Amino acid sequence: MRYWKAFLVIPARTGSRVHWQGRAGLAAGKQRLAGLGAAWSLQGGWATPSDSSEALSHGATSMWPAAGQPDCVAPCEQSCSQGPMCIIFFKFDPRPVSKNAYRLILAANRDEFYHRPSKLADFWGNNNEVLSGLDMEEGKEGGTWLGISTRGKLAALTNYLQPRQDRDARGRGELVTHFLTTDMDSLSYLKKVSAEGHLYNGFNLIAADLSTEKGDVVCYYGNRGEPEPVVLAPGTYGLSNALLETPWRKLCFGKQLFLDAVERSQELPKDALIAQLLHVLNNDEAQLPDPAIEDQGREYVQPFLSKYAAVCVRCPGYGTRTNTVILVDADGHVTFTERSMLDKDPSCWETSTHEFKLQS
Repeated sequence: MRYWKAFLVIPARTGSRVHWQGRAGLAAGKQRLAGLGAAWSLQGGWATPSDSSEALSHGATSMWPAAGQPDCVAPCEQSCSQGPMCIIFFKFDPRPVSKNAYRLILAANRDEFYHRPSKLADFWGNNNEVLSGLDMEEGKEGGTWLGISTRGKLAALTNYLQPRQDRDARGRGELVTHFLTTDMDSLSYLKKVSAEGHLYNGFNLIAADLSTEKGDVVCYYGNRGEPEPVVLAPGTYGLSNALLETPWRKLCFGKQLFLDAVERSQELPKDALIAQLLHVLNNDEAQLPDPAIEDQGREYVQPFLSKYAAVCVRCPGYGTRTNTVILVDADGHVTFTERSMLDKDPSCWETSTHEFKLQS
């Protein structure tokens, strides 16, 4: 497989880098590079700046090869109608003993219809302080599933697996967007959300305030669980489409893979750690049988259980579209890596990385 090394115009205060993968990725790479103007040329299959001084004036950096694309495409008896069915693994330690340790390591998958329009992760909002992908589905534009701000606000959402959906319920993606742009602290915000939880279909919401000076606070609320949000103790957690830490087999399996990678986090170069976490997120081994998923999803989940019971979900027209890894080190330096499917094609992926330092 050939790789296109790409360069991207970036804001002065952040670092961004992009890599295209797969057959269709070659065409995508050419199209993106054409938009950057005459300063770029293709030489021997690699995109290079024709004028290095002009390229550097745009703030260009190179990108390492993305994790290998897994061959996890398989037929599915029925298209999913549940909506996004994501999975999240995270470990946080507000006061790591070692200077080389990370305060936060998060790895997450977004599972969604391939045709649902969305934007790749980028900065937006007042002063471009929020970094996230965005849902562009009509009527739900601007919602998101995962994001972080330069002020240290982080939020992540998963849906709760339920056989029937209320089509008149409010869009859950707004819950993340509102937190990322509010001045409320995470616990106060989730208390407000809990009072309105009945307005939404089932969801789980992680909200965090990351502060180098005050210490990190991570909270959780699920509207199909306890009525009040909780402040989480430092540790390692897994969240899929049941309540936090519900021991679905795929969650337990993925969490162990995540822990294996995290245990080596201080030994590995950052790029190698990110590559390992992306590898975890692309594991397509079905963890069956799993009575817990079957009991919760009932007849709805049966037709595609063999695909859904894996960390990486892949059905025709639906599945894992985005892998995200977020690292926050002891000094508040954030590395946000997103690997996204392009053009509804499971063989075509783009990997981008943004880096910045928390302002809190």
